[in-house]
Amino acid sequence: MRIQRRYTKADQSPYADLSFRLTTSEIRNPDGSVVFKLDNVEVPEFWSQVAADVLAQKYFRKAGVAAKLKKVEEETIPSWLWRSTPDTEALAALPETERFTGELTAKQVFDRLAGCWTYWGWKGGYFTSEDDAHAFHDELRYMLARQMVAPNSPQWFNTGLHWAYGIDGPGQGHYYVDWKTGKLTKSKSSYEHPQPHACFIQGIEDDLVNEGGIMDLWVREARLFKYGSGTGSNFSRLRGEGERLSGGGRSSGLMSFLKIGDRAAGAIKSGGTTRRAAKMVVVDADHPDIETYIDWKVREEQKVAALVTGSKINQKHLKAIMKACVNCEGPGDDCYLPEKNPALKREIKLARRALVTDNMIKRVIQFARQGYTDIAFDTYDTDWDSEAYLTVSGQNSNNSVSLKDDFLRAVETDGSWNLIARTNGKVTKTLKARDLWEKIGYAAWASADPGLHFNTTMNDWHTCKASGDIRASNPCSEYMFLDDTACNLASANLLTFYDAHTRRFDADAYEHLCRLWTVVLEISVMMAQFPSKAIAELSYEFRTLGLGYANIGGLLMTMGLPYDSKEGRALCGALSAIMTGTAYATSAEMAAELGTFPGYKKNAKHMLRVIRNHRRAAHSVAAGYEALAVDPVPLDHASCPQADIVDHAKAVWDRALELGEKNGYRNAQTTVVAPTGTIGLVMDCDTTGIEPDFALVKFKKLAGGGYWKIINRAVPEALRALGYRESEIAEIEAYAVGHGSLSNAPGINASSLKTKGFTDDALAKVEKALPTAFDIKFVFNKWTLGEDFIRDSLHVAPEVMNAAGFDLLATLGFSKRDIEAANVHICGAMTVEGAPHLKEEHYAVFDCANPCGKIGKRYLSVESHIRMMAASQPFISGAISKTINMPNDATVDDCKSAYLLSWKLALKANALYRDGSKLSQPLNSQLIADDDDEDDALEAFHDKPMAARATQVVEKIVERVVEHVSRERERMPDRRKGYTQKAIVGGHKVYLRTGEYDDGRLGEIFVDMHKEGAALRSFINNFAIAVSLGLQYGVPLDEYVDAFTFTRFEPAGPVQGNDSIKYATSILDYVFRELAVSYLSRYDLAHVDPSETQFDALGKGVNEGKVQSGPSKYLSKGLTRSRSDNLVVMQGGASAAVTAHNDSAPVGGSRVTAMASGAESAAALKTAEPERALSPTEKLEAQQWSKAGSAQAASAAAAPATLSKAERRAEAKARGYEGDMCSECSNFTLVRNGTCMKCDTCGSTTGCS
Repeated sequence: MRIQRRYTKADQSPYADLSFRLTTSEIRNPDGSVVFKLDNVEVPEFWSQVAADVLAQKYFRKAGVAAKLKKVEEETIPSWLWRSTPDTEALAALPETERFTGELTAKQVFDRLAGCWTYWGWKGGYFTSEDDAHAFHDELRYMLARQMVAPNSPQWFNTGLHWAYGIDGPGQGHYYVDWKTGKLTKSKSSYEHPQPHACFIQGIEDDLVNEGGIMDLWVREARLFKYGSGTGSNFSRLRGEGERLSGGGRSSGLMSFLKIGDRAAGAIKSGGTTRRAAKMVVVDADHPDIETYIDWKVREEQKVAALVTGSKINQKHLKAIMKACVNCEGPGDDCYLPEKNPALKREIKLARRALVTDNMIKRVIQFARQGYTDIAFDTYDTDWDSEAYLTVSGQNSNNSVSLKDDFLRAVETDGSWNLIARTNGKVTKTLKARDLWEKIGYAAWASADPGLHFNTTMNDWHTCKASGDIRASNPCSEYMFLDDTACNLASANLLTFYDAHTRRFDADAYEHLCRLWTVVLEISVMMAQFPSKAIAELSYEFRTLGLGYANIGGLLMTMGLPYDSKEGRALCGALSAIMTGTAYATSAEMAAELGTFPGYKKNAKHMLRVIRNHRRAAHSVAAGYEALAVDPVPLDHASCPQADIVDHAKAVWDRALELGEKNGYRNAQTTVVAPTGTIGLVMDCDTTGIEPDFALVKFKKLAGGGYWKIINRAVPEALRALGYRESEIAEIEAYAVGHGSLSNAPGINASSLKTKGFTDDALAKVEKALPTAFDIKFVFNKWTLGEDFIRDSLHVAPEVMNAAGFDLLATLGFSKRDIEAANVHICGAMTVEGAPHLKEEHYAVFDCANPCGKIGKRYLSVESHIRMMAASQPFISGAISKTINMPNDATVDDCKSAYLLSWKLALKANALYRDGSKLSQPLNSQLIADDDDEDDALEAFHDKPMAARATQVVEKIVERVVEHVSRERERMPDRRKGYTQKAIVGGHKVYLRTGEYDDGRLGEIFVDMHKEGAALRSFINNFAIAVSLGLQYGVPLDEYVDAFTFTRFEPAGPVQGNDSIKYATSILDYVFRELAVSYLSRYDLAHVDPSETQFDALGKGVNEGKVQSGPSKYLSKGLTRSRSDNLVVMQGGASAAVTAHNDSAPVGGSRVTAMASGAESAAALKTAEPERALSPTEKLEAQQWSKAGSAQAASAAAAPATLSKAERRAEAKARGYEGDMCSECSNFTLVRNGTCMKCDTCGSTTGCS
């Protein structure tokens, strides 16, 4: 093949025009301990620190690279392509410790990858001349260095190690088909033929121990996991539970074997050093065990809830029983006899009420009788990698149900559905299709599994139908093909083809890249080895490829196009069409020179039909598709923002069909859209795969450790594309990120603080800490300013200063409005909603997968995700890996509707993720508080003698009377918060409106009845005014509640519209029940506790029932029913020097890793451009950018504060992350990535790329 040069020159290095820098790659745990560190790593100058870290930690070969190498001469290979091997003589002259090392420069990695591909390509005859091979080699290296494209992770791990360094080892049970002879061969070397494939589909037969059977699958999976690949299998051939075995017994069923495989995958994941195991389980909808399979993860989530709650209940009561035995004085064994020890009797009763088993109670008493004074009873939590989750099954795979159209049409018509035995084909059970559909929807809603495979659509677009049906996919569902085949992936970074100055996407350059990388992936098939005979043979026979793209979300935002828009979807469809059309045209080119794939001949009719359907969609044909059950969404020519892209799309498909009809094709499939997790980080992509962005403000990692808050780089470019002036862009950016300074801050600034007693020295401390703060309360505290200053200069008493929830700014007299305005100005809103100058019609451009910041309300709809996939799917050979994000309040019907829409828009697969559908999600890990303080007080009261009890009761009565002494009326603020509750009591509408003081106390109520007679309506109105006056004069709400609940008069009856109150004996009974629940946490007066309605509701252990402080300053206490589960109120100092051993550390602690601060060690990243001023983010970057090691001293000087997992999780949620902890580096920086998760700190991913 002829290879053109577009970026390189024949007479110079591909790196000639690129600058490189040295950096230190370091990844730390949140506690400051080093996970990985490598000094003097050489990477391109423009690579981010995250990209450098991922390359160094994940992809550098750490050992076995010989310091001295020599070339191995091969007659048929040009000398510059000869492979290398260790020079043993030269190595012998070196000290033993210097003979072997690891890779230290990105150039080594680029050279070994491109060199190995070119070497095998030359051997296979892929180049017309040596100049073409040279051009191929140079262009690939340039593209890798410029982050234009990246292959899947196994290529980085394995490819080129034998060619570049002579690294080798004994065979690992792999096979390959010799490219010359076409014969299946067992590998004798572990690296000569690399294992570059990320995605595998493996078949499984209904056989226990033979090759291709159940136990053999676990071995084959282990071989893949070891080399960093993922695999999927359809388990529907396994017989159901109770079906007869050949030996006369009955099968234990599908689920028993799935649990074995899950355990095996989990063990490899936890023991491996390369990456997590990635696995997909698929089961057909007519399998006898399908109902149990669908419920599998739901039940396992329930088990986790039971383990967590049960362990805490048991610990609480068993320790109390032990305490009752130990803290007793009596003769003989009286302390251990409930009838003789009243404290023990009471604790046993309480334990039994909590359903603690008698056996455990008896065991503790026996333990105490033997002289022990304490017991160890471990409790569990809901962290996704905790012991609770490790105990249950189903946590190491993505689960999917394979549906055909006949099932979906049965759902539409309310038809019946048969479950079929695997051994004899008989019907084992008949049920309503809608019942099974409801079960699927509920399981997806409750546990985010199963996803769906639309099997009819998958096979309608199948290019090799004569060779069998598609039954399964890889773990992320983008690769769908025959069982026992493999696919190697590569993804293009779309943003690198867009010129922000000309506002044009370079379609020619994009085509050039797609052509070259189709050849790269084809060569990878030729050179690869595979984990089984069947996969080696079928991968050789069909030669499937997985070219894809990433960063479509970043590209659309940069261009000023909303993700949810006709223009955005049209552009996505057009770019998908160019990629796949170019790949098939290139495949046809290679077929002309090297021949078609061996399976083409018997599948030519099917493949050409599929190609014609692709072409029709590219030409925007609405009807006339061949043999499709569901027509695709054709390319929207009119909406595409750049007309020449549509012309390219039509032209490449014309060429692909023309060349295919003439030459056939070299590959059965060519493209997929993968999640691009780790490789997306290497390419510095803002977004992965086809996903939208997840945040508008991001956290840039600095060399040597630490993060810096910056605006998403697409935002300023989008604003320029939308026509905003540079001064307006700077203000919008500053609104989102914050100015990081008191200068010009409204309400709270240097002038106003000086009037409160702040000195220049104190203001300097504040200014220094502000740029890294998430909230100004992180700065205005004793850790930043010092206790002496707050006590002596600001005249704040130590007991006030040290009180829980202390707010210095509020104490100094600043209003809530002043604090909020200053906070937005200084620390930023983390969103552009409400930003100055930004027009509301442009808000959609900046919509993300989730709401941004504390005040952001907008996010992309479920339908927008599905329609974006539908725009791309008609032009993709395989499928699309993508998460359909759903809000927490989505219903089961919403899940079912999303699935149906996906089917009707001709998607091949769909995976839903409802926010909070996992117990490990932060939303579900913070529930109600506990009443331990009251329980302890009651216990202490019972332990006192009768005389002391009487005294205490009298004191309580006197205390209550004192509280009732008349006082001055406390006026309500002119602008106050509260909430409105609409309900229907006994058929009559009632509107209750509350007003609150700034601290959340109830100060007034209004009660209005809809369309009632004048007398009752007026009476109720005036009664509410009387109650309001009483509240403002100090009458406790408790008194009103005690007086008016349970009063009886009409109207009365069932209550509709209130989530807690379901029945009322009168209007007053309803009103004061509602107020008691919302303001007094009197859930005993509620019929339903909203937080306890789900099967997975958990308590908060020792905090159950305790009043939460702090959030009432920021929102209505009544509206949240005195709870603040979903509000993160961050306390503590941003730059406090708090040591891990300081018990007085603030709740927030030092939340930002120390950064470079010395002027002598900082180097400016960029200088001001003459035509515009630097934005706030650019100013911060210019101050804080550092070379390798420059931040290490500062990092070491400030010891990190010790934060609990809950606090780190809350902080992560505030920064836009999922809130889960990475299993490799323990940082809470996981984000959704296709159907998987990736870590933005270390690059780990649960997927295959």
